Amino acid sequence: MRDPLAFLAGGGEAARMIRERDWTGHPLGQPETWPAEFRAALSLVLNSPESMILAWGPDLHFFFNDTYFPLLGPRLAWAMGERFDVVWADALDQARPIIADALAGRAKRFVDLPWTLDTDRGQRETWWSFSYSRVLDADGDVAGLFIVTNETTARVLGDAALRESEEHFRQTVELNPQVPWTCDPDGNITSYSNRWLELTGQAPGEPDGSGWLAALHPDDVPETLRVFGNALASGEPIDVDYRLRLARTDAYRWMRARARPRRNEAGAIVRWYGVVEDIHDRKLAEAALRELNRTLERRVEEALLQRKLWAEVFETTDALVGALGTDFRILAANRAWIAEFEALFGVRPRVGDDLRDLLAHAPELLAPLQAIWERALAGEAFTLMEAFGDPDRKRPCYELKFTTLRDADGRRIGAFQYAQDISERLRAQERLARAEEALRHAQKIEAVGQLTGGVAHDFNNLLTIIRSSVEFLQRPDLAEERRARYLTAVSDTVDRAAKLTSQLLSFARRQALKPEILDVGERLRGVTEMLNAVTGARIRILTRVPDGPCHVRADPSQFETAVVNLMVNARDAMDGEGTLTLRLARGAHLPSIRGHAAAMGPFAMLSVTDEGTGIPPDLMDRIFEPFFTTKEVGKGTGLGLSQVIGFAKQSGGDVDVASTVGRGTTFTLYLPQVEAPESEVLRPAREPGAPGAERSLCVLVVEDNLEVGRFCTQLLEDLGHATVWAHNAEAALAEMAHGSARFDAVFSDVVMPGMGGVALARRMAVEHPGLPVILTTGYSDALARDDTHGFDLVRKPYSTGQIANALRNALARPR
Repeated sequence: MRDPLAFLAGGGEAARMIRERDWTGHPLGQPETWPAEFRAALSLVLNSPESMILAWGPDLHFFFNDTYFPLLGPRLAWAMGERFDVVWADALDQARPIIADALAGRAKRFVDLPWTLDTDRGQRETWWSFSYSRVLDADGDVAGLFIVTNETTARVLGDAALRESEEHFRQTVELNPQVPWTCDPDGNITSYSNRWLELTGQAPGEPDGSGWLAALHPDDVPETLRVFGNALASGEPIDVDYRLRLARTDAYRWMRARARPRRNEAGAIVRWYGVVEDIHDRKLAEAALRELNRTLERRVEEALLQRKLWAEVFETTDALVGALGTDFRILAANRAWIAEFEALFGVRPRVGDDLRDLLAHAPELLAPLQAIWERALAGEAFTLMEAFGDPDRKRPCYELKFTTLRDADGRRIGAFQYAQDISERLRAQERLARAEEALRHAQKIEAVGQLTGGVAHDFNNLLTIIRSSVEFLQRPDLAEERRARYLTAVSDTVDRAAKLTSQLLSFARRQALKPEILDVGERLRGVTEMLNAVTGARIRILTRVPDGPCHVRADPSQFETAVVNLMVNARDAMDGEGTLTLRLARGAHLPSIRGHAAAMGPFAMLSVTDEGTGIPPDLMDRIFEPFFTTKEVGKGTGLGLSQVIGFAKQSGGDVDVASTVGRGTTFTLYLPQVEAPESEVLRPAREPGAPGAERSLCVLVVEDNLEVGRFCTQLLEDLGHATVWAHNAEAALAEMAHGSARFDAVFSDVVMPGMGGVALARRMAVEHPGLPVILTTGYSDALARDDTHGFDLVRKPYSTGQIANALRNALARPR
């Protein structure tokens, strides 16, 4: 029997409220009798994910969907079916003209309209974006009012807070007596505070690029440009002094410009941040100090005048300033130097005193102090940090600067010391360093623990299969059928262990990739049958691939593995049933992902979208961790997404993810897009029975591991080849020197003490260009970083067939 309330299907809690309400005596009558236009419009509202209202009839009776519940507050329990003016009595004055316009056919949309409402969060100021439009019946008469509404309070308040924060930052910058500034990697000024314009009188925009140089003293421009140029080229911090013309007085004043670079993930400089500070007074003090030195160098006998000059220059500074003659007598000192000397050594010095006499009673204090002064009095200018005194005084560490004093004739007559207490700065640096080291250590321990635990678990499972199979194979009475079964199990388990190692290396971006330029769309169309087998018959795969080519440079095997891993995850998220969409786009930009900088591209963008359960927000930061999985035990290693992100990163791209719990997930793989190759003619595959493939060869085996070396030479001899085994690259070169003509090929490990396999192969290519070289490794950082080494590679663990094919292909290639 047909359900007269079928139009309420999918309406959720709101539909339940309609079904359960007693409509007896209601102006609209029973729901079974409602007009078709009303039921159709109400079904649309109830099933919409947007917050919607339908007001029906001349009295505008009020209906709403589940998404609208939070807006009603205390009205929720009784509002369904009531008149609009009853439900929103407190907002009717504001709503009445809007309703009138909508019913008259003048539909309007309002954005961020303020409204005081009593919601489920209590009465408060709120903001809304909504639209009112009328609903017509079959005769074209006005039957009701359709309202789509969306609360924008959070965004409005957030925008206001952002504007307040930006204004706070702007005021902070503008009130800073220093001049903050930025420039691009080429040194072009991009921003500065108004303080620069006030100082120089330049107009807004005039300092941009290199326009700021116009405000500098002409004599200082060449040196300033030299310092800037060197820093921009080396990436070292900028630090330069120059004179700046002040608009207020038209005089020049000394400034110090400093800047440090900000780098992106790849280490490239993206911007420089700097400040300009006024150091004119310090320059004057330094000039006065130089003048004082000249005075001291002219006449040591003018002690009274010297003390007067020292008092004028140094008694206003917190620094400790003192001078000794070549006979270790005190020539001058400010009050701070004298007071600190007395506090540290227990004796008060005076001008004319011999430093050695002052500390004769404490040779353990005199010895280090005298050693430092002897360097300065010998004419050395230097800066050092030394700790003095009792650490409990909390002022034990000083930065000491020493320079030479000379008389008018250039003779060395002493040295002066300029000391500043830097104890608190050093302690702060030490605390920060300890905190950072503790954090790094904790992160390393956690990562190593998780990684080793996962590796141990998976490899122990694989070793269990191998060990049990070997024990059965050792039985003399084992049936041939079971012997073959155990041998197959051992072979399959070794393949699985090699795949696990490959996934680990891919995650660590140390997999030795073999990239080539491939058309992603063509590759996807080619693996469609395999993808259908992976996902199963109950999953429908929609593939959206553009008509034109889309080329990337990547390892085809690793690319297909990444696609399969994403498809398997999507299949499992949908419990094996649903629609899976595979979409490819060209020329995309790489967005900012997980805090990394965006890139303009172009990038090939491959997305895999499922209709599954989605990923909870608290797990989003962990899904790419190795061995992390939410699947049941035995249904996943937790290395699938690790392989995907490792492959993407090592190929110059990245992986993004967007998910809504209960609605599905989209993984998007970005790979740098490249131009199509000039020629896509592939080298014809070599048949196993190519001419000369089965002849006996003499192979130089280079392997430092004794067990692997014995196994490899035995394997080659079982294939009918002769071998000479060198335990390292140096021994291999010696064998070649004794007679290279006897060898048909070289089979070398990559990772060896001393010279590595890649270096050996390159030297062989130079000295013996006609000799094929085949490399082998289980892992090599050199191969992971250099995929263009140009030599054939056999990955460990290798099989007899792989070595035979490698030799066959190497010998078949034209020399």
